[in-house]
Amino acid sequence: MDIFEKILMNRGPLGQHAKQVHGYFTFPKLEGEIGARMKFRGKEKLVWSLNNYLGLANHPEVRRVDAEAAARFGLAAPMGARMMSGNSDYHEQLEAELSEFTHKEDTYLLNYGYQGMVSIIDALLTRHDIVIYDSESHACIIDGVRLHQGKRYTYHHNDINDLEKQLKRAQNLIDPKVGGLLVITEGVFGMRGTQGKLAEIAELKKKYDFRLLVDDAHGFGSMGPTGAGTGEAQGAQDGIDLYFSTFAKSMASIGAFISGDKQVIEFLKYNMRSQIFAKSLPMPLVLGDLKRLELLRNTPKMREDLWTIVDALQGGLRQRGFNIGETSTMVTPVFLGGSTNEAANLIIDLRENFDIFCSVVVYPVVPKDVIMIRLIPTAAHSLADVEETLSAFSNISVKLKDKKYELVSMPTL
Repeated sequence: MDIFEKILMNRGPLGQHAKQVHGYFTFPKLEGEIGARMKFRGKEKLVWSLNNYLGLANHPEVRRVDAEAAARFGLAAPMGARMMSGNSDYHEQLEAELSEFTHKEDTYLLNYGYQGMVSIIDALLTRHDIVIYDSESHACIIDGVRLHQGKRYTYHHNDINDLEKQLKRAQNLIDPKVGGLLVITEGVFGMRGTQGKLAEIAELKKKYDFRLLVDDAHGFGSMGPTGAGTGEAQGAQDGIDLYFSTFAKSMASIGAFISGDKQVIEFLKYNMRSQIFAKSLPMPLVLGDLKRLELLRNTPKMREDLWTIVDALQGGLRQRGFNIGETSTMVTPVFLGGSTNEAANLIIDLRENFDIFCSVVVYPVVPKDVIMIRLIPTAAHSLADVEETLSAFSNISVKLKDKKYELVSMPTL
């Protein structure tokens, strides 16, 4: 069969609905200055869908440095891959400052988070190694593990007993002369808001010989006394062998990094294909990230403001009887009962009649007849925004119970 003909016959689980949802549920366009309120289809909405945790996206100092760096260097410099011709003092300065902040010996800058994690796993593992990872790991971890030619096992989400079962299994299978064990988890799971049990996993090193890689994309900047991440929050940073995060969340930028022992980071620098064969991170992004990191370290009020909003939003939802699962982080899932059609009508009601823009998750990501609304509080939100949202959610909850969304036909979007 012609490859394109096959694609037209099977557009994929999301693509099959593209004609009905494109531009509204998928690929929506939020316009205007990044913040708590933006325009959607020409009308202002209260937005709970941006990972701009600390509100840095439109911080005046960040905007100033971004603009000055772009004017000074343009977007081309440095030209070439980092290994060949794309290195600079600023790249190395950012790496040094990240190492100090995360309490690791060395750091390597990466162009992107998703691409970076895939490439880290690919570089670390040979066919003789075994990898064990949390069943709810992000797609970048899953795709990285897919490249692994050796054995791979999952453990039930945050189930330490099951992890230990898999470690025993792996230990019995591996040839210690040529292979080793790698455990991968997340600091903050971005869909449900649970924390990975980093301290408990690190404790297992006393019984089993393995290395721990943590993806802390959501935790960096937002978790811990200084914002150094979920490992810091749990007092387990020393037990993390490789600490990974992206700039796309708290830093409101592009890029990522991996921190760990100096010799391991050096190995990754010379073996990560996604970096060896890719153009270096542009100078304006590097200088902008240096400013963001400075603000993150030296302005604890941003993190305090974030958690004021988190506590008000999550506390208000719980007081009103909403199920927000086991979140212990900023990520705020709201679990409701209803069909996919009800979920669609509910979100349309929120956007069109309450002017609230948030994301919805339905089957197969969550079980059938479960609607999960994912709210992302930020330091840019206000307590008035929280009250407006709580009022709207109380209203839609009544409508959902009264089967009002079941009766509404899906409008043409």
